[in-house]
Amino acid sequence: MVPIVLMFRYSFNFHDPVHIMREGFTFENYVKFFSDSYYRGVFFDTIKVAATCTLLALLFGFPVAYFLAKTQSRHKSLLIILLVFPLMVGNVVRAAGWMVVLGNAGAVNALLVWLGVIAQPIKLLYTPLAVVIGTTAVVLPYMILTLQSVLEGIDFAVEEAAQNLGANMFTTFWRVVLPIAAPGVAAGTMLVFILCMNAYATPVLLGGSGITMMAPSLYGQIAKASNWTFGSSMALILVIATMLIALSANWLIHRRYVRTMAS
Repeated sequence: MVPIVLMFRYSFNFHDPVHIMREGFTFENYVKFFSDSYYRGVFFDTIKVAATCTLLALLFGFPVAYFLAKTQSRHKSLLIILLVFPLMVGNVVRAAGWMVVLGNAGAVNALLVWLGVIAQPIKLLYTPLAVVIGTTAVVLPYMILTLQSVLEGIDFAVEEAAQNLGANMFTTFWRVVLPIAAPGVAAGTMLVFILCMNAYATPVLLGGSGITMMAPSLYGQIAKASNWTFGSSMALILVIATMLIALSANWLIHRRYVRTMAS
């Protein structure tokens, strides 16, 4: 909490190009942020990318977590190890790998050209798409592991009961499995969204000048522009926005869970 408290105090100081900042109390840093269309765009781009990556992680992660929770295979431990293995590699290394895959001479463009889908390489790297792909890949294991821990506590006999009562597979999943798994969905969504909102290495390496997100932007203000006051205000806005959105999503999911269990 100490760095957050310091940033909170610094954000109300005056910027001084010579001495970095002067003690005081002003809202000019926050006014500058919300009145400047560039920084508003960075803020909303960050939210859009984080929400997209969280949704994709949930869509791709739930089936994998469901399979791991239900499987009785003796290779289950190996599958979990393979899932955890990417977490042992730093985000910079993984982003560098995606740069190789998504570059103009990368694997994706080479495959598309070979298949005749495109005549010449298309720009995939240094785009919002590259940031979404790279960030989703980084946070996907967290989502899967969080969901798996909750799904393993479900008695899957409820699926058979629902199907015996005439529900098809989709209805069983939507009306039975998903509501029961809501606590895991809420926990995974919160964790992944927070990680996406505060991503730094992946947006810098894969986004380049194609998209700017809050974490790289505020780092630039503090480390490059030496504007600690404005950088601190950006950091505080990022922290507060992340927590408010994550807690709101968590509340909505738990609200549906309580209603479902009550009925």
